[in-house]
Amino acid sequence: MDSTRRRQPPADTAGDPGTADEDAKLFWERHYRTQRTWGARVNPLLAEAAAPLHPGATLDLGCGAGGDAIWLAQRGWHVTAVDISTTAVEGVRERARDLGLADRVATEQHDLARSFPAGRFDLVSAQYFQTPLPLLRSRVLRTAARALRPGGLLLVVDHGSTAPWSWNQDPDVHYPTPTEIATELDLDPAQWPVLRADMPRRRATGPAGETATVIDNVLLVQRTAR
Repeated sequence: MDSTRRRQPPADTAGDPGTADEDAKLFWERHYRTQRTWGARVNPLLAEAAAPLHPGATLDLGCGAGGDAIWLAQRGWHVTAVDISTTAVEGVRERARDLGLADRVATEQHDLARSFPAGRFDLVSAQYFQTPLPLLRSRVLRTAARALRPGGLLLVVDHGSTAPWSWNQDPDVHYPTPTEIATELDLDPAQWPVLRADMPRRRATGPAGETATVIDNVLLVQRTAR
């Protein structure tokens, strides 16, 4: 999920499950049908975190147009790329095939409110895994943390500020800090210690080529035990 694609959501909420699931599928399907290539580049904080790592198995939550999945596969990772949108998943599969990366990129369509990919991973990436629709996000991220192999990393990067092109321009919106995100996850610090929790600034580019300084809320957690 690209940093310019996700509006900051409210705290974890859940309305009627059936209605919420259907709304989410329709919302993201419409989104990716109109913005098929937005998010085709790697998110910079993922690149920063993954560059020094030895390639292994990685899970890309909300893969969107596949910028992160393709970047990781090109560097030797075996990627499971997941999204709720059929258009997104099919687009990533086609792009991986065209680039000769089909053996390194497996695509799966999941509504993560209801199902989660099988397997164990060395890296789980949740880049701007945010939505304007109800989602028990902390539950999904806890499941992701438990899917890590010993020594594996969960990288969560969220919006920490409102860009000029953000969907939500509410001046009173609250962006949970990395510490608040870690508190919501409620993971045992002896088994999942926090390696990084900060709010760096960077220069970002919007969908029309405009630029602005934005804040990212970054949480990096490592699994130390089985």
